[in-house]
Amino acid sequence: MSKHLIEAKNLSVTFNSYGYIVPAVKEVDFYLDKTEVVGVVGESGSGKSTFARVLAGLQFPTSGEVTFKGENIFKGGAAYPGELRKAVQMVFQDPYSSLNPRMRVINAVTEAVMHHQHASKKDATEIAHNLLQRMGISSTDARKYPSALSGGQRQRASVARALSAQPEVLLADEPTSAIDQSAQSQLLELFAELIASGLSVVLVSHDLGVIRYLCDRVYVMESGIFVESGATQDIFHKPANPYTQKLIASIPK
Repeated sequence: MSKHLIEAKNLSVTFNSYGYIVPAVKEVDFYLDKTEVVGVVGESGSGKSTFARVLAGLQFPTSGEVTFKGENIFKGGAAYPGELRKAVQMVFQDPYSSLNPRMRVINAVTEAVMHHQHASKKDATEIAHNLLQRMGISSTDARKYPSALSGGQRQRASVARALSAQPEVLLADEPTSAIDQSAQSQLLELFAELIASGLSVVLVSHDLGVIRYLCDRVYVMESGIFVESGATQDIFHKPANPYTQKLIASIPK
């Protein structure tokens, strides 16, 4: 049995494009331990988002395996069977991936609480309000539709919806890339608070500043392969791979 919270072994993902087999992730290994924050960094098209979707159980691998607490998450042909589904939740770059544009935010989060926690509507509404307030969203804003909120508010609402499952792991795919600088700072502070509370996080980003600020360890992905991994401090101060060196050199001084 794996000693890690999440572990991927020899993981590959390929897609069929107009009759051609296109490799997106190529025989990678990865692990996340309890209460750890691990970053996956790389340029657009490197395969990092596909990799994150596999960890979340949203994309089946072509080969290899992913385990959660030693159990294959795709066992029986269904991702995260049974109660495992609640344990790992994902926050997407586009909040509309998890927020129904036709539902008020409070209703969307309440619905998620009812589903994951089997709570009554009354109790779920109270829990949802508390979650949204924790994310810095007032009761007034919670009654709005997603389109009436700022980009930063929508992203924080999507985090609240993910937390409704009381997950052990949060997978965040480019959570700051579509919001302005002020909203980014607020979201990073929120993630820091969640991490301090003991949540394990996989943070996928092309923004090395975000990775350096939050992560304990980093995996660097180029063309579907992890070309380097290690402690964040080591990766940023002594990058060994030329691709990693190029990424670090591109950080604004």
